[in-house]
Amino acid sequence: MNINIFHLIEGAKAATGLTIVIDVFRAFSLACYAFDRGAAKIIPVGDVETAFSLKKSHPEYILMGERSENKIPGFDFGNSPTHILQENFIGKTLVHTTSAGTQGLINAINAKELLTGSFVNAGAIVQYIRNINPSEVSLVSMGYSALFPIEEDTFCAEYIKNELEGKNNDFNSMKKIIYASSGKRFFEVEKQAYSPSSDFELCLDLNRFKFVLRASLQGDLMVLKRIDEFD
Repeated sequence: MNINIFHLIEGAKAATGLTIVIDVFRAFSLACYAFDRGAAKIIPVGDVETAFSLKKSHPEYILMGERSENKIPGFDFGNSPTHILQENFIGKTLVHTTSAGTQGLINAINAKELLTGSFVNAGAIVQYIRNINPSEVSLVSMGYSALFPIEEDTFCAEYIKNELEGKNNDFNSMKKIIYASSGKRFFEVEKQAYSPSSDFELCLDLNRFKFVLRASLQGDLMVLKRIDEFD
């Protein structure tokens, strides 16, 4: 198994084989929490206009996402796991657009198979990859707003790679470094309305979920679905 780590949009475009697009803070952590609250599917889109167009055609769809960490005006939810913990999404379709994670999915044009990645389901991702046993694995760290690499996404890619290669991981050390670096923003008073401090722990709740999220094309749209059984 050949495992490579890529970064940002360019990395998503270069990724081949079984590709895992990683966005820990917060897109693909949020997606896991949304499916845990019963969502039937998530449609990741690259731009706000597409999201609103889908909502116009399907008023029952729920819009969630961010730009510059803030909830997009007119959307139902932002990008915070905290804000959906008590929501009932059973049977619902969610449309999701973010500055980094969903951009990576849309740009992973050479992937043979496509998953999302985060710490909250990292163990399930590792098990899925082991079971599939692909010859090529690409781990794409999307970074902050897809502009520059960032600690949590790079660590998540390294964590998955180490697990697959039988190497030790020190998640507690990773978490401490994230807290002192990119995670600081969750504890800034002025950001609590849209990036609450509780998101930090929710996004770093290692292996909370035992499912993976797989993306596939359905017509012109990409759709995320929850996969529970892959033994």
